[in-house]
Amino acid sequence: MAKPHVIVIPYPAQGHVIPTLELAQCLVTQGVKVTFINTEVNHNLVTNNCVDKDGFGGLMQMVSLPDGLEPWDDRSDPCKLALSILQTMPLKLEELIERINNEESSRVSCVVADDCLGWAIKVAKKMGVRRAAFRPASVATLATILSCQKLIDDGIINKNGK
Repeated sequence: MAKPHVIVIPYPAQGHVIPTLELAQCLVTQGVKVTFINTEVNHNLVTNNCVDKDGFGGLMQMVSLPDGLEPWDDRSDPCKLALSILQTMPLKLEELIERINNEESSRVSCVVADDCLGWAIKVAKKMGVRRAAFRPASVATLATILSCQKLIDDGIINKNGK
């Protein structure tokens, strides 16, 4: 039986990439083949600092996909970046999964995507690949987000957050 092959995709923002990369490294230590996808900008930063130095080169492949922005565009505008990613990366991810499944002996068995990348979960579902969302933030942050509706229902805050 072939090793599981998991695609791992972080949201390209501070606080998302490193925790997601640590998850990918944990998968590798368990013998799972990982294709870690970054935007082209983050790919250069990450690959200069970790892969071969950590000895994961055999089971971890680092891949970049375009985020749709030009090199000179401002990536600090979260709305602009999110919209560009949504317009560009889903098709690129689909093409990557097809290429891996057609060329490699190890087909993609699962996509683990940052929970800010719902489109990646939809692409995996469309292609019949198992999928999981990963929340790189703290449990306290997740609990707060999941409690917003209750805070509104209990009248502690209104729908505008006041």
